[in-house]
Amino acid sequence: MSIWSRISAAVSALASGAPLSDVFDRLRTPPERSVAFAIAVIALGAKLAKADGTVTRDEVRAFREVFLIPPEEEENAARVFNLARQDVAGFDLYAQRIAALFEGRQDVLRDLMEGLFHIATADGDYHEAENDVLVAVAEIFGIPDREFRSLRARFVADASPDPYDVLGVNPDMPVADIRKVWSRAVRDTHPDVMMARGVPEEAIRMAEQRLIAINRAWEQISG
Repeated sequence: MSIWSRISAAVSALASGAPLSDVFDRLRTPPERSVAFAIAVIALGAKLAKADGTVTRDEVRAFREVFLIPPEEEENAARVFNLARQDVAGFDLYAQRIAALFEGRQDVLRDLMEGLFHIATADGDYHEAENDVLVAVAEIFGIPDREFRSLRARFVADASPDPYDVLGVNPDMPVADIRKVWSRAVRDTHPDVMMARGVPEEAIRMAEQRLIAINRAWEQISG
């Protein structure tokens, strides 16, 4: 049973009235955690795309860039995305279940936030309503304000891309210590490391933008 078939089954259960908590309780152990991660991106991404009132082709395309969808799974994937858009549960309920599912795994929650920023900025307009949703999700996930600013600086064109914010360090830190932070960030972005912490293979490509940003930030600081 492919990941998209398992995702489709889980989201169908939600759409048929199964309690959100029951569905996510069944996704607590590997390999189903990767399904839970995917559902989080789908459900939160679909609701985020509607936050500014419309779902654009660019936002749908961004979703497809986060998830590599094989041709034979496109029907399942489309069904899942449409179900997520129609579901009556609010984004905060999904965010709360995901926060509980990955409690103590801030690395996974940051990966998820990156996927949401990618979708939010896909149409070239980072709407205030989208920012409000992402701020609320970050608060539910327990992501500190500095880390949130770092994510926003990497994705939002009109946000000031302060290299220290991007790396999440203070300007008065010794360069040698900043280098260690940069090196750890590069290591944590490796596909094998991301898959080990529960990010499905289909979503690994969203790390490419992170790697570009953290390397650019280090070049600015060290140069």
